[in-house]
Amino acid sequence: MSKTYTLDDLARLVDHTNLHADATEQDMKKLCDEARAYHFKMVAVNQVQSKFCSEQLAGTDIHTGAAIAFPLGQTSIESKVAETEDAIANGATEIDYVINITQVKAKNWAYLEDEMARIVEVCDKAQVPSKVIFENCLLTDEEKLALCEIASRVKPTFVKTSTGFSTGGATVADVELMASHVGPDVQVKAAGGIRDADTFLDMVRAGATRIGTSSGISIIEALKARMADEGVESYTL
Repeated sequence: MSKTYTLDDLARLVDHTNLHADATEQDMKKLCDEARAYHFKMVAVNQVQSKFCSEQLAGTDIHTGAAIAFPLGQTSIESKVAETEDAIANGATEIDYVINITQVKAKNWAYLEDEMARIVEVCDKAQVPSKVIFENCLLTDEEKLALCEIASRVKPTFVKTSTGFSTGGATVADVELMASHVGPDVQVKAAGGIRDADTFLDMVRAGATRIGTSSGISIIEALKARMADEGVESYTL
């Protein structure tokens, strides 16, 4: 189903991202300032940056998104739950967590459903959107579909393609697969390798309702110039 987007609507799809381990406090301030200037939906940061970024964005409608068990996902459920609770206590208003891929390879679907359910429960209680990162480049289509089936029952706010720190990022095929199998109550976030306006628009057309990228500024500037050249104020995607 197509939808019409103004430039601001497109900017509001962006999770403005800096997840580098060597990011400084000044880098975090710059990220938040840019998110405010472009009216992005969220800043995506490592969990330890939750308090600083939430303070920088106080009084705005821009969320602070904390990455949990990032980027490998190889911590216990209890650790992920504690990290989620700590992030929310320190101002995070969205949560992106990485699944335990070891358990995917073992086809331990009960473990993965328990992990998802417990983290989503914490987020729902705090009225904080939850995003489940699959890391699709490491998964087979069968494994992706099994995770989508779990998500359709547990109902996180989003399922997400990738961390952007592994062997590959978002693909149109994966976004289409996820969007068509998670059910109407779960959205799809595309992340990883989305660096230009055409790729951004392709992901939205494929069904992504949130885009994680560190190239949000250049993408929105390119779309602004394109709209001006075409004499339009919106796109229907």
